[in-house]
Amino acid sequence: MSSLVKREASFGMNIYQLYESTKEPFIGIYLFFRPALLIRDAELARRILTVDFNYFHDRGVHSNERTNPLSGNLFSLPGEKWKNLRTKLTPTFTSGKLKNMFTTLEDVGNAMLEYLRDEIPSGRKTIELRSLTTMYAADVIASTFFGLNINTFKDTNNSFHNLRYKLNQNTFFRTLASSANFLCPKLVDMFHLYLVNKAIVKYMVDLVKDTMEYREQNNVTRKDFMQLLLQLRNTGEVKEDGDWTTGSAKDGRKSLTIEQCAAQAFIFYIAGLETTAATVSFCLYELAQNEDVKNKLLKDINETLEKHNGEFTYDCIQDMKYLDLCILETIRKYPGLPILNRECTKTYQIPHSEYVIEEGTAVVISLMGLHRDPEYFPDPLKFMPERFLDGQRNYNDVAYFPFGEGPRTCIGLRQGKLSAKVALVKILTSFKVDAVEKQEIEFDNFSVGLIPKDGANVVLTRIE
Repeated sequence: MSSLVKREASFGMNIYQLYESTKEPFIGIYLFFRPALLIRDAELARRILTVDFNYFHDRGVHSNERTNPLSGNLFSLPGEKWKNLRTKLTPTFTSGKLKNMFTTLEDVGNAMLEYLRDEIPSGRKTIELRSLTTMYAADVIASTFFGLNINTFKDTNNSFHNLRYKLNQNTFFRTLASSANFLCPKLVDMFHLYLVNKAIVKYMVDLVKDTMEYREQNNVTRKDFMQLLLQLRNTGEVKEDGDWTTGSAKDGRKSLTIEQCAAQAFIFYIAGLETTAATVSFCLYELAQNEDVKNKLLKDINETLEKHNGEFTYDCIQDMKYLDLCILETIRKYPGLPILNRECTKTYQIPHSEYVIEEGTAVVISLMGLHRDPEYFPDPLKFMPERFLDGQRNYNDVAYFPFGEGPRTCIGLRQGKLSAKVALVKILTSFKVDAVEKQEIEFDNFSVGLIPKDGANVVLTRIE
């Protein structure tokens, strides 16, 4: 972990290097002063996440709503608190609700196209993808989660977009705080190593409070996740698809506090911003490097659009089967979070072994390691969407879980994939995408997630 402190590699890449250093099914490691187990065996990893979930139901990350209200989010909460909230939030991400939000997503995609056309009025230009896709992701989250029309493509200095800079400062303290929150959560309160300061907490709480109060006072209804949080706060449940009314709190009592709502909005911002941006960036970068894959995808997109009479709709994008394969392959090679972490919540006997995992032990699974292991994925560094094609699968699906697996799988996976697909279709139907140079991409050393270092460059040529 010394390279983490020295900022020579991110936490995820540190764990990946440990994964690569041995062939054992699991190894003991120390996360600073905390004993942990790194799982290399895919079947054991999947078992921990699914069949034996009751032994590992907590992530083991910092969560203290008293010192940091935003830590009371679905990702961080332990035990029954997590279970109760997950049950309430699950209906917010149905396909029906996403279909209702598709027009909003397309509007953001069109704003991105307008920006690119201004940048490239004719001919070709090298574009840095991370900046572009982060602006897109910020606008998607602002629109579909918060009901805000910020248009970062015209105003990059807006406070919503700039929040990411405050959250991703490349400082020693930031690296230490991020590491402590994931690796040694007990140190967080002891040394005040909080990922967010009071100003960020206030910004998010005020944003949610003002938005909810405005909607209730002015009878405003929007088809977004803030509306669903408002439903949940007032009635204790999210209503069926097509019903966006907020209802009234029974006996004047709210199901969720403003702070609890803000915590969920905050994790949607954190989880959605970098992962959506990174998925689009990595996919475009790989398409530029792999001409044959890019041409197959363009054929799929154009034929599907023609089948739907040129109308770009939710149903149309769901029919783009090769596009889905490209997304699956992108998040295999570049999982948004390169690691999954759990905490053993009661003593666990590892099946078919004499080893026991003691209660309180941290358990780490390297998604990067599993997804790039030739034992599970032949030729793992090759970008090959066909590996996921029914009838041609050449991989061990036990080792594939880019969004996690089991009860704590990513709740927003559908929304994330849909957002990425919209961006890809918009760009690929308006611009030719080519590589600047043939090379494997490098990763940022500061981020918890997998993010391209110094961005990722491609050449875009406007299609007239």
